[in-house]
Amino acid sequence: MPRVYNFSAGPAVLPEEVLSQAAAEMLDYHGCGMSVMEMSHRSPVFQGILDEAEADLRQLMGVPDDYAALFLQGGDSLLFSTVFMNLAKNGKADYVVSGNWSKKAFEQAQILGDPKLLASSEDGNFSYVPDVSSLDVRDDASFVYICQNETITGTRYPELPDTKGHVLVADQSSMFLSEPVDVGSYGLIHAGVQKNVGPAGVQVVIVRRDLIAEDLAEVPTMLRLKTHADAGSLYDTPNCWGIYVCGLVFKWLLALGGLAEMEKINRSKATLLYDYLDASGLFSSTVAPRDRSLMNVPFVTGDAELDRRFVAEAAEEGLVNLKGHRLVGGMRASIYNAMPEEGVRALVEFMDRFEKGVRR
Repeated sequence: MPRVYNFSAGPAVLPEEVLSQAAAEMLDYHGCGMSVMEMSHRSPVFQGILDEAEADLRQLMGVPDDYAALFLQGGDSLLFSTVFMNLAKNGKADYVVSGNWSKKAFEQAQILGDPKLLASSEDGNFSYVPDVSSLDVRDDASFVYICQNETITGTRYPELPDTKGHVLVADQSSMFLSEPVDVGSYGLIHAGVQKNVGPAGVQVVIVRRDLIAEDLAEVPTMLRLKTHADAGSLYDTPNCWGIYVCGLVFKWLLALGGLAEMEKINRSKATLLYDYLDASGLFSSTVAPRDRSLMNVPFVTGDAELDRRFVAEAAEEGLVNLKGHRLVGGMRASIYNAMPEEGVRALVEFMDRFEKGVRR
């Protein structure tokens, strides 16, 4: 069957050029006679794949030399604990909760130490980003934590918080490589690649080297950032195939013109969808305009049965995975880097037809 427009929040759509190249190289990677899935992670061939992926990632993001770029396993839910155990050396860190994922990170920190909740938008079902212009950060907080783009509720920080000179840690999973970022503004960035960069199973961690603790005897070896930084992401067997596909996506982004060009494309797609929502008499956005994500767009009709009908009929048109998360309801269109503008336009055109049919 023809490929559908996949609006899944993750695992999500990948560039067709990348999928085609991965398919072509499946049985024989660059003449080595085997698949990347089969080769030793200690082999010179895979070392080349890893080195090239890291170099391209550094070029894309402008990662300074004093930052490590790691390819880890485990998922964001493990990183919530890993970050706290590695960076909250006094057991104290301060959190802004703007959605489900930052809330989960805060909850994990409560198990491990003494986190402080600086601000939250839970009173509005996370439909906006809290004011972060003047936060009451503790003097002895090790870092300030945010989730810069919340996948479920579709919010994005319009500007970074004033951390009062403290280290900023950001979960960037669902916005990773969708726009330029100043890496030097953060102490640590972590991102699960399955939302916007690659297949599930790889976590990218970019961390300032002076924050990598030397002595964490109480932390399990696999959860120490130093373990992986010292071993160049090869302490144990990594997700070799996932890293390889991420590397292909990095090259796709570089060929496109880099993250500044990617942001232009993403803003164009998001504007197309939000403009329709704002003009619609049936559909509406669930997010405050200033805080809307460029990647994840929740919307509702206000009628749960009508929402279900829309999702079902959209799927028949090849517009799939539009059901919203249960915490928000309605629909959600994740329009990541690899979603072509034609896909967003097809969605808007179907929404218009559906609305006209309902209004008859």
